[in-house]
Amino acid sequence: MAMRPDDVRALALMLPDVSEGAHQGHPDFRIAGRIFATLWVEEERVVLRLTRDDQARVLEEEPDLFSPVPGAWGRRGWTNLDLWDADEAVLRDALLAAWRTLALDALDGA
Repeated sequence: MAMRPDDVRALALMLPDVSEGAHQGHPDFRIAGRIFATLWVEEERVVLRLTRDDQARVLEEEPDLFSPVPGAWGRRGWTNLDLWDADEAVLRDALLAAWRTLALDALDGA
């Protein structure tokens, strides 16, 4: 079943210490004030802050769903996930990977 923007919001807000904000007119999800996911509602896409290893993993596992953000942002791990063909397991895994990157930093005091 395809995921919708409301599914992204619901799943992201289930993660510990997450708050919703806005970035350049798009809803985003943050931990300790830092963005780990930005929701592009009209495009039915979520942009995730992944580690380079997690980015490589998802690009290899699901090349039809994930793509790096063009340019320098993508080289830093920012990755697009198209929602229309994604199932809940893929979305959950991607959100958790993005959240975990910042959660670990927050716990270390970064």
